[in-house]
Amino acid sequence: MKDFRDYSLKAHNTFGIDAKCSRFLEFEDDQEAIEVAKILRESQMPYIIIGGGSNLLLTKDYEGIVVRSGIKGHYFEDGYRMICGSGEEWDRMVAVSIENGYYGMENLSLIPGDVGASAVQNIGAYGVEAKDLILCVWAIEIATDKPCMIGNEECGYGYRQSRFKQDWKDKYLICRVTYGLSRTFTPHLDYGNIRAELEKKGIQEPSAQQLRDIIIEIRNAKLPDPKVMGNAGSFFMNPIVSREKYESLAAQYENMPHYPVDEAHEKIPAGWMIDQCGWKGKRMGRAGVHDKQALVLVNCGGAKGEEIVALCRQIQADVKAKFDIEIHPEVNII
Repeated sequence: MKDFRDYSLKAHNTFGIDAKCSRFLEFEDDQEAIEVAKILRESQMPYIIIGGGSNLLLTKDYEGIVVRSGIKGHYFEDGYRMICGSGEEWDRMVAVSIENGYYGMENLSLIPGDVGASAVQNIGAYGVEAKDLILCVWAIEIATDKPCMIGNEECGYGYRQSRFKQDWKDKYLICRVTYGLSRTFTPHLDYGNIRAELEKKGIQEPSAQQLRDIIIEIRNAKLPDPKVMGNAGSFFMNPIVSREKYESLAAQYENMPHYPVDEAHEKIPAGWMIDQCGWKGKRMGRAGVHDKQALVLVNCGGAKGEEIVALCRQIQADVKAKFDIEIHPEVNII
């Protein structure tokens, strides 16, 4: 188990913010997770649980304990289940699934972060969400040291939401996640510009690897590499509005992008609204909006967390003023 004091978190957040925590703990198996749970109970210090730091914005030093899973490994069972350690890199597991002939994860290629975060955030992209794949989550309950198997339905999954983010926040140390995949490849191509990009390459019926490659190309074309320019990917969640609200806006904005949620609701891309407000490619001090994807806020160099929060708030205010819609960060602000 890793146990460090006065520890820099710069390597543990993709915004590249150099903040410190009082103590840093990383567990590498179930028994170490139990030991960490005991430390958290006995120390009486505040604590947060992080993954790869791709969904984290630090605004100051954290006077408490930061916990991270270092559990690695994966295996397959029953011909359709893939069990992954919570500390595994998510995108590596997508690649591994395809290499072994297990399908379903392709549209979630190149999403940054760890496996454990997929269960907490309900990550999603191009019409697929983690909740569509997760069968159960294996965890240690911090209050009791009790190992738990938590089924999909118990997790309360919604758009970028789960009980792990709400009433279960910081109550469990996730050790493994079990995904239900298919041995038959059924591509999901009708979200975004997937089909158009495939057609450019003359591909009508892509293989799983070809679909993964296209998803990676699309994401790389519009998302900056956090190693070059600090960012957390999509900063805001796409708002879901009533059908009436959507129709009102559609009458004002021709060809406004939207995605049906159900008979009464539509999802409107937050990035499109931010772009309409004139923010794409603009800066506010050392924080800015990416010039290829307005949904992405970036550290232009040396920005502090408070500067990125200030930019976030200004963008929220402008979107509210123009569209009368509130947009909310997907990123966890500490």
